[in-house]
Amino acid sequence: MDLSPFTARKSLSLCLAYFLATPFSHAATFDLPRTGDRIVGELTNISAKHEDTFVQLARRYGLGYQAIRNANPSVDPWLPGENTALVLPTRFILPDAPLKGIVINIAEMRLYYYPKPKSGATAKVVTYPISIGRGDWQTPLGTTRITKKVKNPTWYPPESIRKEHAERGDPLDKIVPSGPDNPLGQFAMKLALPGYLIHGTNRPSGIGMQVTHGCIRMFPEDIEVLYRAADVGTPVHIVNQPFKAGWLGEQLYLEAHPNLEEGAKAVETSRDLTPLIRSIVNATQKHQHYAIDWGQVMHIAKNARGIPLALHAKPKVKQQPTSFVALEEDTLDSNNVLVPESYTEQ
Repeated sequence: MDLSPFTARKSLSLCLAYFLATPFSHAATFDLPRTGDRIVGELTNISAKHEDTFVQLARRYGLGYQAIRNANPSVDPWLPGENTALVLPTRFILPDAPLKGIVINIAEMRLYYYPKPKSGATAKVVTYPISIGRGDWQTPLGTTRITKKVKNPTWYPPESIRKEHAERGDPLDKIVPSGPDNPLGQFAMKLALPGYLIHGTNRPSGIGMQVTHGCIRMFPEDIEVLYRAADVGTPVHIVNQPFKAGWLGEQLYLEAHPNLEEGAKAVETSRDLTPLIRSIVNATQKHQHYAIDWGQVMHIAKNARGIPLALHAKPKVKQQPTSFVALEEDTLDSNNVLVPESYTEQ
């Protein structure tokens, strides 16, 4: 059927408005590094504009809100200020997990997708910011798989969640149909773990935070891309690695993320240095010549900025540390190498 010029212009205007209003996925895609290396990407340095907030910057650069806060601990996340220098954590050490399927590291609130490469093509990794479970609704760890993909899902909130909503005066229906009020968004992928999904959201400002009831939540534009790329049966590895160590050539890097626990459990977890030491030991198994400065390791772990920082080699191995100490904030030189203000060990 032919359209009148007016109708054609109106249709084009509506399509253009939708096109401009729909964000593109800013997922970072990288070639997998050469054998032995574990680092992808480069840090991004920007100057904030007066209207910027960390929530806006997170979506614009494919990052999580908390990740930007960790990287810039002295900056107001809601009023960074005109021309304030910011470091965006767009460099990553790949988690210590299979380079296959989907890997979710809850400690950094980030998902890594390793699509199966076509014959003769370079293997890739695509990484996205996510939200994870909060409080008593922790995201479970382990290996699972995608069992079903659903477009425009209907949500059947469990009784525990309906009770929580009722207690705060926000009652939920037993069935929430697809649409703008559905917290699952437009796309959902069910996991073999009963009751857990990787899904979109109708509240994208919460990406990069601990705000879910255990599910993995993604930006609407990101889940749409992953939904189309990942097939049913794709393996999903969910890990908790607050400390990641990896090589780039002959240089060892360490990336540390804050403890996600709360209260007494957080204190107990922070005293356990096993994950930190294990990450270094595992990374240096084939590099026995590389002597670790454990004082510097502790400094990076204490500040936990979520940025891969270069570890300086020492001529003699120091004793592994037994506890954290109070350390000042670190700075980076022009090569993104750690330049500590001061650090000690005990």
